[in-house]
Amino acid sequence: MPGRLEGKVAIVTGGGSGFGKAISAKFIHEGAKVLIAEMNPESGQAVAKELGCAAVKADVTNREDWKTVLQKCIELYGGPDIVVNNAGTCYSNQPSEEVPDHEFDLVCAVNFKSIYLSVAVIVPWMKEHKGGGSFINIASTGATRPKPRLTWYNGTKAAVCCASRSLAQEYAPNNIRFNSICPQFASTGLSHKFLGKENTPENRAYFVSLIPLGRLTDVTDIANGCCYLASDEASYITGTELVIDGGRSA
Repeated sequence: MPGRLEGKVAIVTGGGSGFGKAISAKFIHEGAKVLIAEMNPESGQAVAKELGCAAVKADVTNREDWKTVLQKCIELYGGPDIVVNNAGTCYSNQPSEEVPDHEFDLVCAVNFKSIYLSVAVIVPWMKEHKGGGSFINIASTGATRPKPRLTWYNGTKAAVCCASRSLAQEYAPNNIRFNSICPQFASTGLSHKFLGKENTPENRAYFVSLIPLGRLTDVTDIANGCCYLASDEASYITGTELVIDGGRSA
């Protein structure tokens, strides 16, 4: 049986670990060709070798790097059908008035400006060459259910959701879909920053206690959601937020 993404090409940012690695693996399993765009070239190349795909070093806050990613994708696979804006960052959980300027600027650039640049570089090419496409932007439950002490991070993720809805309307005539995914807390490389302390089972227990399904988000939960939104099964879905949180936001 052909995979759900057979014949499709995807760019996955931040694909060298966490959600991005799981998304890349799921997409490849479902038949897609994947180009990982990763700031850390060692982890990007290691995951690409493990999964049997390609990787390119890219700073998602840099327009020229986005142009390089697109060109590499065209050279290798003929160009993207899917863009997963997964790369993200956060500062350590702390009083909002104490967040340093450089950390505020970084979280805004990585979490939000990167999506602006992906649209600026990729959409014109899709309109000319593909006649459609799918952008999946990884947001957070913090966008709609914000936690204190992560205010500026939450704000960037709310911006991701708002922009995705607006872009969905703007580019629907071009058959380019925009959706976002809102994960609950997961145990990834950024977990210690969300917690504001070491990522241990004891320190995660409070978060687990709040989730009706009784566990944290797994990276495969996000990968499965992305696969659905990227597939033709979701061809009539645009401008929505898929909340993946075990019932926490219900």
